Amino acid sequence: MNTAIDRLRAALDRAAAIRPKEGGFSCLAEALRQAGVTHCRMAVPSNTMLYLTDAGPVAVQREPLVTGMVDVPPFDRRALLTALRVDQAGDSTFPEFVQGCWEAGVVRYEVDLDARKCVYYGADGDSYTETYPAVEI
Repeated sequence: MNTAIDRLRAALDRAAAIRPKEGGFSCLAEALRQAGVTHCRMAVPSNTMLYLTDAGPVAVQREPLVTGMVDVPPFDRRALLTALRVDQAGDSTFPEFVQGCWEAGVVRYEVDLDARKCVYYGADGDSYTETYPAVEI
């Protein structure tokens, strides 16, 4: 069976096996793109990723960062850039990266795998866009 979940799981496993420590996101993104994923949408407070694939959408629910009613941190571009650079250097785990996004006031982000860009959004409409390099895997 070749379901969206099976294909996504295989792409994530493939990326984990070949991902370099530094700059590993581009490798992960390419493995996902080759598996038919077009977009990844992260709802940061709930820690939920939605993968849009050519075989159908897949949601992945991780442990929420917050529960109940909480104040949303203000969007802090400098803090977001720090979280991004630490992650790009391979010095954080994915959960640490997501926590850093939240602390920087990011409430959601979207990755467009064809355009190779990520857009990070704050609650008040602030945003930051970053592209990432193409890689061959």
